[in-house]
Formats: sequence, structure tokens, C-alpha cells
Amino acid sequence: MKRFHVTGNCVRDRHYMVDTTEKINTIIEEYIQQGSYFTINQARQYGKTTTLYLLEEKLRETYIVLNLSFESADEYFKSSLNLAEGLVMDIGDSLMRQNIPMEILNEWNSPVSERFPMRTLGNKISRLCSECSKEIILMIDEVDKSSDNQIFLSFLGILREKYQKQLAGKDHTFKSVILAGVYDIKNLKIKLHPGEEIKNNSPWNIAADFLVDMSFTAKEIASMLEMYEEDYHTGMDIIEMSSLIYEYTSGYPYLVSRICQLLDERIAGSQFCRDKKDIWTKEGILEAIRILLREPNTLFDDMIKHLQEYPKLSQMLKNILFQGRRYTYEANAQVTQLGIMFGFLKEQNQAVCVSNRIFETKLYNFFLSEEENVYENQPDIVKNQFIVQGMLRMDLVMKKFYEYFETVFSDADEKFVEAEGRRIFLMYLRPIINGAGNYYIETQTRDKSRTDVIVDYRGKQFIIELKLWRGKKYHHDGQTQLAGYLEQYHQDKGYLLTFNFNKYKQTGVTESMYKGKKILEVVV
Repeated sequence: MKRFHVTGNCVRDRHYMVDTTEKINTIIEEYIQQGSYFTINQARQYGKTTTLYLLEEKLRETYIVLNLSFESADEYFKSSLNLAEGLVMDIGDSLMRQNIPMEILNEWNSPVSERFPMRTLGNKISRLCSECSKEIILMIDEVDKSSDNQIFLSFLGILREKYQKQLAGKDHTFKSVILAGVYDIKNLKIKLHPGEEIKNNSPWNIAADFLVDMSFTAKEIASMLEMYEEDYHTGMDIIEMSSLIYEYTSGYPYLVSRICQLLDERIAGSQFCRDKKDIWTKEGILEAIRILLREPNTLFDDMIKHLQEYPKLSQMLKNILFQGRRYTYEANAQVTQLGIMFGFLKEQNQAVCVSNRIFETKLYNFFLSEEENVYENQPDIVKNQFIVQGMLRMDLVMKKFYEYFETVFSDADEKFVEAEGRRIFLMYLRPIINGAGNYYIETQTRDKSRTDVIVDYRGKQFIIELKLWRGKKYHHDGQTQLAGYLEQYHQDKGYLLTFNFNKYKQTGVTESMYKGKKILEVVV
């Protein structure tokens, strides 16, 4: 039987895979057949290697394909000679597997000049491309693994020179070149020297803009679940399951596959669910997300490492998450480039936001865990009082938060709470639901004065709107918005947490009906 796979390359005969035929065809038709040189720079575990594998599989019908990787090639970048000889060796191995005539292969494998290694390599490329009966495609994965940026840039310079000469009819070189990695080629310097300003003087300025969205759509996720369903006949609602997975992952390939893998291999047969036929539900997916957020993995390890390496990016994410600050999308802004390159951020409505709900929750958990000792008198929460027969008593959570806030922060001024109110509430909420539930902030409603917190606890959702008091009309609008949001989520009851600094405010907990919805409001 096939399995879901999250480490290394996916193989059709062994793994459940999303059908990316449309993406592969688009890359071939709009880039490779046009003779473009381009980069596929995507965040860690975003399916780059599998994409190159699928491209190679398809392209070998028409082209000679040289699919290389710098994954374990640190020694190549000790000198120009090492790089030239290493590339000759790797390309020679690839040519031999594609039954290239021996005389061409022998010429390619001839020694590299020690004085002019890169020029020798360039001449070899010219002869190879002129003598082979098929056009040649060069792919290099993990290009940002190089330990010496300048040596690799020299190689890119040769590719650029040959590309331009070929356009003028003065040389023969590769039909198309594809470079894949996390770091954009023009920004390799920030990998080596994180504190320096980005330099955009790369010899890779011949590259075409790569505009193919590599994330999975809900339809593509459904194609993978259909293959699984053919084997196991679970009776799952494929459209509902694929849409829910997309809702939490925004199609981030690793997250999609890991959720499915956890459902199939960890949750099926566990106390949570004994049979594969019963796991493919909303409750099952939420349980998989809960496990995913708590487990160690290389994706989250990289996330934490990058936050520590780039404090400005870390601060930007904190401002977005805790203060609702809006950053206008600017493609040339260094911090924005970093956030998008690492997969933390995406553009939405001309602003930047966290790229998916799972990342958002992971970031909240990380930042809050760093600051759990920031506030004195943090409550000693007796968790058991909030959980009865496995279900969360959200009414009691809100009432106890009122008591806690009035005790600890009753003298806080408006400026402090405007900046810290969301953080205070989430720091209170986190230990209560931690281990059995998740939470995230609805992106569409996040701003400085209003936000909606969505809590998922064992398959049940709770909607809590946090607001600053801005007068009766604004408060009425907030009730209307919450009621509409409850309708959208098919909920009968919601929660309104209002931070009120009016001189004559009346604090407390009240419950009322509004447009057919129960609203429990806490005013502090």
C-alpha cells in the first residue's frame, strides 16, 4: 500500500501525492519551452525537490535532463576548480544514465584546466550542447547550500554570459536552467551575512520571474485523498476534508501531507479513533493539527532558528499577531522579503499576513512561551475546573478571566491594554486549552481595535471577539459583526470581550440575545 510522505522526494508508486499535472504543464509550456532561466525559491519543505523530479520525468520525453543537487556538495565550494570538477563529474554521471554517445561522454569527462577551471567548464558546456541530438535542461536543487557564495556566483556569471551569447547566435548552451532553493539567488548574501543590507547585484538577473503558485489548492488536495479513498474506502466526504485541510494550511505542502500522515498512521488505531473509516472527520483533522503543533519537526525548528537570526522579522510578526498592526505589502522591503521567502508571510489584500493558521498558532505559542514570566501575578490556573467530561466550559473561562483582569490589571491605562490586551487574554487562555485544543486569530478581522479569536477544542469551535470600547455605536456594530460571524460558523453562541476605559463604565459579565444569537459579554 502507498503511504503519505513528508521526508524527501515523493514517488508515484510508493506515496500518495497531490496531482500537480496542471502546474508541471504550466512550468514546461510557459518557462522551459520558452528557453527561460528561472529560480524556484520556496520555503523549506515546500515540494521543490518533488517538483524537479516530476519535471524531469516529463521532460525526458523530449530533452536531455541534468538534475543535480548541492545537498551534500560543500567541498565543491572550496575553490573554482573544485566546483568545475564536481559539476563535470555529476553531469557526466547524469549523461551516462541517458545513453549519451561514448565519444561525447569522453570529451565531457576530459580534465579541467587548473588555471582556468570555470572557462574550461564553459567550453565543455558549449561543445556538449552543440553535439547532442537533443536540447539540454539543467536543474540544480539546494543551490543555497553553497558555503562560499562568490564561487557559485562565478558559475552563474558563466551561465549568464553563455545565455546572452546564445541569444545573439554566438554560442550553444542549455535550453533552460532551473535553480531551486529557499533563498532567492539574488539574496544569497543574506544567508551568509544576516546583518548586512541585501545586495541585488547578482549575475542571475537574466532569470524570468517565476509566478507559478506552488501551494496546493483544495482541489489538488482532494486528488490525493481520492487515491487514498480508492485503497481504503473510508466513505469520507473528500470535498469537506480537503477544504478543511486547506483552510488550516493554505496549501503548504508539508503541512498538508503531515496532517494526512498523522490521521492515517497515528490517529487511526489510537484511543481517539480505532478505525480508518472513522478518522476522516473534522474532529480527526483537528486532532492531527493538535499533534502537529506539539511535535518537534525540522520545519518548526527552522522557523524558530530564523526568528532568532532575524530579530526585525520576529518583531514584525509580534506586531501583526499581538497588536493587529497592518504592514502594507512592499516587495522590496527586506523584512517582507525574508518573511515571504521563509514561508511565514504572504500577501493578502495589499498587506502582509501570516501565511496559514497552523503557523499562526505555532508563532503565538512560541512568543507566549517566551513571555510567560513577563507579567507578575500570572494566574495559577486550575485547569480541571474548565474541563467537564472532556468539553471546554468557555462561559467559565470568560468569567474567570474577568476576575483575573480586574484583580491584576484594573489600574492599567488605555495605551497599555491597547498594546497588550490580546496578549494578556491569550496568555490566560493558552494553558487552559493547551494539549487538547488550538486557537487562531481570524485574519480578516484582525486590527488594532478588534479581533476574533477562534478556539477549536475537541471538534467544537468557540468565537470570541476582543474589542476596545469606542462608543455605543461602535459597540453595536461589534455585536452585529459577531452575530454575522457566528452565522458563518454555524454557532448559536459567541463571546464578546470589551476593554472599556470610559470614566463611567460598568464592568462585569452579562448574557443577552442579539439577532437570534446568545452573546456572553465580559467588560473589563
